Amino acid sequence: MATLARIWTTGGPLPAAGDEAALDTGWQRWLEAAAGDDELAAFARRCRETPPIAALLGAVFGHSPFLAKGAIADPSFTRLLIEEGPDAAFALALEGARERGGLGAESTAAAMKRLRIAKRRAALAIALADIASVWPLEKLTGALSDFAAATLAAACRHLLRGLHDGGRLPLPRPDDPERDCGLIVLGMGKLGGGELNYSSDVDVILLYDEERLPAAARERGGRLFAKLARDLVQIMEQRTVDGYVFRTDLRLRPDPGSTPPAVSVAAALRYYASQGRTWERAAMIKARPVAGDGEAGRALLEALRPFVWRRYLDFATIQDVGALKRQIDAHRGGEIAVAGHNVKLGRGGIREIEFFAQTQQLVWGGRDAGLRSRRTEETLDGLVAARRLRPVAAAELKAAYRFHRRVEHRLQMTEDHQTQTLPQDDEGLARTARFLGYGAAEAFCDDIRAHMRAVERHYATLFEERPGKRAGEGALVAGALAAGEGAAALTAAGYEDAARALETVAAWQQGARRATRDERARTLLEKLAPALLQAFAAWPHPDAALARFDAFL
Repeated sequence: MATLARIWTTGGPLPAAGDEAALDTGWQRWLEAAAGDDELAAFARRCRETPPIAALLGAVFGHSPFLAKGAIADPSFTRLLIEEGPDAAFALALEGARERGGLGAESTAAAMKRLRIAKRRAALAIALADIASVWPLEKLTGALSDFAAATLAAACRHLLRGLHDGGRLPLPRPDDPERDCGLIVLGMGKLGGGELNYSSDVDVILLYDEERLPAAARERGGRLFAKLARDLVQIMEQRTVDGYVFRTDLRLRPDPGSTPPAVSVAAALRYYASQGRTWERAAMIKARPVAGDGEAGRALLEALRPFVWRRYLDFATIQDVGALKRQIDAHRGGEIAVAGHNVKLGRGGIREIEFFAQTQQLVWGGRDAGLRSRRTEETLDGLVAARRLRPVAAAELKAAYRFHRRVEHRLQMTEDHQTQTLPQDDEGLARTARFLGYGAAEAFCDDIRAHMRAVERHYATLFEERPGKRAGEGALVAGALAAGEGAAALTAAGYEDAARALETVAAWQQGARRATRDERARTLLEKLAPALLQAFAAWPHPDAALARFDAFL
């Protein structure tokens, strides 16, 4: 066990256990799980007697019921992970997800079981690498993203081969179902950027290229791929005795309220050309093919390049970005406080850092290819290289991003919940601090406050209001949801529900009404909004007048 110290102590001190009772229970169950195999039982006992391994497993047993269950359920894999390190263990889990040997013969139930076991193993390997600080952030999030892409691809291969074997979709290469199949799976958000968090949903858009389908399948392609999309979600997120793979969200596709779960490429291109909104351009910055027909996926992104990366500055885009920022400002809460703080959505959190980087990509990326990275930290570096961000500001934002992501992972790996909210109580905060390697909660609270204040300071300078803007106008445009001058002005004008009125105007600017999905329409309506609100205020019931106009839109 001497070599284990070199594997697991290179990253710094390991966290102390947070729950002594859970720690004792974990060790007891660990020894019981290995009891049926003399060699494995001896190894299990040695783990408790070897300081770095005892501390590592102690952190798992004393902080994370989810990880403890995974380690105890699969002691042979846990042994490989401990003895050979996270790289070898993750490679084994990844290979389990990619397994192609049973293609065409494996049942859906067997495929689901295999993927869930692989996910449990990958989650354990990545978590221990994180807890021991032996992998940097980009390797952790990259591994999570690579594994998610591998499971999506495996599920697609299984479903495509089933369609081929059933005679419904003749594939040009049945032994390599994804190749030239016409199905495109775009990874969006953190999956697309290779920045997936520990317990993240995966956001994907499913499309199919009718031109690449066999002539006999083109007429029914829409129905076939809509069913495939539903089956894919079931394979990925249905909970069984073995758990689940990833929660899978298809809602970033064009007009999700009125389109099937898989959209044709032709329909998608028409939509983005005529109705694509600024937030959809921002979302497409991170898009990348993660499964299906890679060549078709790359061709689609190339066709969308003019939509995402506009060569000339666009004032409507700048206004949209400003509106998005005002909307974030309205929902980010009051003063910075650690207890109960959301490290993603709260003040000084992850979303503000991502917004800071991504919105400047929208404005400047059309003319500067160096700003087209899918990764947040690389984008901040690109902004420095383009002289649009001071190096010290980039360094502070990157340090905060890394710190917040580390906190986010600890919160999520405790129970495998998609949460970014710190505990409200002192005891919970103290446990979180210990899981992060702090001796006392006060030091953790001081550090996270410093990072949040740094982010808030830089975020506040982004797209500042132009001097000379008419008083009150800024609060009446889309996204101004805060109860500031806009709400006060509307109340004084006679509106009974000023907050609802502001939300209605915000919905126009976000393209939530069909008539406002065109960019020019949104720009004109934003200019008209103050005059419209003033005109409706002259009626006996301003709220009803606004509601009727909104219904008309």
